[in-house]
Amino acid sequence: MAELTKDVRYIKGIGEKKALALNKLGVFSLYDLVSYFPRRYEDRSLERAIAETMDGESVTLRVLIADQPRLTRVRRGMELVKFRAVDESGSVDITYFNQSYMANQFNRGDEVRFFGRVEVKGTHRSMVNPVFELTEKPNGQVGRIVPVYRLTAGLSQRAIQQAVRQGLDACGEQLPDLLPDEVREREQLVQARWAYEQIHFPSDFGTLELARRRLIFEELFILACALGDMRRKRVAEDGIVVPAPDFEEFFRALPFPPTGAQRRAIGDASLDMASGKAMSRLVQGDVGSGKTLVAAAMIWSCWKGGHMSAFMAPTELLAEQHFETLTGFLAPLGLRLGRLTGSLTAKEKRTVKQQLRDGEIDCVIGTHALFSEDVEYRDLGLVVTDEQHRFGVGQRAALIGKGQRPHVLVMSATPIPRTLALILYGDLDVSIIDELPPGRQRVDTFAVDESYRDRLNGFIRKLVGEGRQVFVVCPMVEENEELPTHLKSAEEHAETLRQTFPELTVGCVHGKMKPKEKDKAMAAFVAGETNILVATTVIEVGVDVPNAALMVVENAERFGLSQLHQLRGRVGRGRHKSWCILVSDNDSPEVKARLDIMHKSSDGFKISEEDLRLRGPGDFFGSRQHGLPEMHVADLGADAKVLQDAQREAQALLASDPDLSRPEHRALKNRIDLLFARSDASFN
Repeated sequence: MAELTKDVRYIKGIGEKKALALNKLGVFSLYDLVSYFPRRYEDRSLERAIAETMDGESVTLRVLIADQPRLTRVRRGMELVKFRAVDESGSVDITYFNQSYMANQFNRGDEVRFFGRVEVKGTHRSMVNPVFELTEKPNGQVGRIVPVYRLTAGLSQRAIQQAVRQGLDACGEQLPDLLPDEVREREQLVQARWAYEQIHFPSDFGTLELARRRLIFEELFILACALGDMRRKRVAEDGIVVPAPDFEEFFRALPFPPTGAQRRAIGDASLDMASGKAMSRLVQGDVGSGKTLVAAAMIWSCWKGGHMSAFMAPTELLAEQHFETLTGFLAPLGLRLGRLTGSLTAKEKRTVKQQLRDGEIDCVIGTHALFSEDVEYRDLGLVVTDEQHRFGVGQRAALIGKGQRPHVLVMSATPIPRTLALILYGDLDVSIIDELPPGRQRVDTFAVDESYRDRLNGFIRKLVGEGRQVFVVCPMVEENEELPTHLKSAEEHAETLRQTFPELTVGCVHGKMKPKEKDKAMAAFVAGETNILVATTVIEVGVDVPNAALMVVENAERFGLSQLHQLRGRVGRGRHKSWCILVSDNDSPEVKARLDIMHKSSDGFKISEEDLRLRGPGDFFGSRQHGLPEMHVADLGADAKVLQDAQREAQALLASDPDLSRPEHRALKNRIDLLFARSDASFN
């Protein structure tokens, strides 16, 4: 029996060339191979008589070859192999395009099973390029449920199926049952080896579902155990003691009184920082709920205790916004603030880095530049990260590594569903800001199609005439031949609006612009010099323009609900009545239902639950920026109930064996270690 860590290239029947292709799919070891699960299945098990087939359906036909296949060269680069096959009910014409070797695969009288899509015209039936197997020489491609895998160049479905078959045969009974027996029995789950066999080569859809449930539970159970273990270690470690100051001194210096939710979050964080343990707390709140004020209070508290703070934002635009906001809160109290971003000159960067080494800056605000190798902090007591899911866990760890167990405050304006937050932030304590500061108001939201364009333009002209400003968001930066032509690009649409409103000033900002150009365009809008700002989702978070009273989102069907909610949060930040108009010509019921949610609800958490349910966590965050280990079979949106069961069992197991040191838990402990070694997810 082969070891599960064995390099995939040494598995029988794979070799160097296929191994390199498998590596591109993340398959390096025998365990990776058998854990490379199908993305869907084709039911080729149901045989039908030819006469019973319907146009467009995919079926299996058991037939006799009625005449010898004929090879015809229609023209250069076009070859056809054609023949007729029959059963007792009728006949079907089989055609293979540009597969001349098929002429030698069949002989008249052969009994063959074909699987493919049937075309019916009158009484005539045909199939093009069907999968086949001779009934006397079955090859497992017809007559059963067939797995369909994600492919890459150099690999076919057949090649991956054969590789997985070889892999399962090679490891046999070595696949460990990572779930404790009592957990498996309580949850009524099948054994691991059987589950791996059935998820790849299911006997029927009933056994497939049993296998999936077992493997989904196992995957979520391992992740829950890993997060629980990280939390246990974090709570056990000492941190910098920051005595709780009298926050009334801080509150009195503010231009407005904090909300009850802000006070509670500040109190929670202050208790953490005074406890002698390193704080790891998430402050989560809807758009405009005032999370930055909570961060400012903790930075002030850290300064009172004699320590520095670092505030990390995902973009330079957002870093600049936070620098201005925090300067307003903290500079009057005597704190020295600095910036460190990629757009600073080399000389400016050297100056800031020297000030950090010498302790001449009390709080530095910046981007990923904050954890560059040559950045040293004299006494880093607090790390604040904003929109954490945009960084990935490794970057947070790199900044934390700049100090001796500094306190960590994570802020997120992206409302994250509870089911996903339990995984994404499973190692953090959570404070939720569930009330908006005075002055924030509901933004009326409407979904319209292109027939409303003239009315919308009139509304824009009216609002600008009253002194307001307008955001217009497009899904693309520039025209793209590979995407549908109806999609609006920021650059093209800005030009259209300049022609539509020659009397108004129209600006444009997007992610492909140089930082200085982008900053200049944003600054002009913030200063009121630009009436309409056309943008991509670069303005999704952080831009604060109280005078903006209208958000127009073009091709709104291209955005997720949480993203639309973030965009809507860019308006309604001042004293003026505000609106959000979602423009979409897509008339599918699904799109209309999604946009209707935006019309009916302003609750970011409710919207995010719907977003996760409709799109899943991969699209919810985009590009796997959240730092989670990759899920092989579980879907955090669809499998919420299984997640809750897995977390309950994981908590019970860790309560009885906190460090998983018992012999029967060794395999589980090894898999947890492998999980985070592979995903480079150092949470410490």
